[in-house]
Amino acid sequence: MDLPNFPVEGGCQCGAVRYRLKASPLAVYNCHCKDCQRFSGAGWSMSMIVRDEDFELRSGRLEQYRRTADSGNVIVMNFCAHCHGWVWNDPPAPGIKVVRAGTLDDIDWAAPVGNIWTDSKAAWAEINPALTNFPKGIADRQPLYDAWTRSTHKDT
Repeated sequence: MDLPNFPVEGGCQCGAVRYRLKASPLAVYNCHCKDCQRFSGAGWSMSMIVRDEDFELRSGRLEQYRRTADSGNVIVMNFCAHCHGWVWNDPPAPGIKVVRAGTLDDIDWAAPVGNIWTDSKAAWAEINPALTNFPKGIADRQPLYDAWTRSTHKDT
């Protein structure tokens, strides 16, 4: 998969919240947890793990929802204050954001390399066994980072 020339941009449905991604994400993956199903209104949500220093909020006012996960971790969900589009969340892990890949202006380059929470996927959702998949959430994101690197750097 070919990466675009960075920076790239994205934002919410109404255009009030705009952001710039200055470098490649660390990984793109699908999350099949019940919360992502509810928040996205779909069978899963697409997530991009990005470094805080590679993410720039350019405009817009946010509203936040602090969600307590089954693990007890508090995840800060960031939504556009106008259209309520879910743009990113701040996980308890320092230094990263989990941005909704579907908010990119051009999503063509952001093919997921794995899936998490496959145990709670919709019965009709198909999981490609060749991807980096996990039945639950993951504390160590390195396997997803490695899969992303392999998918975007085929010559190395």
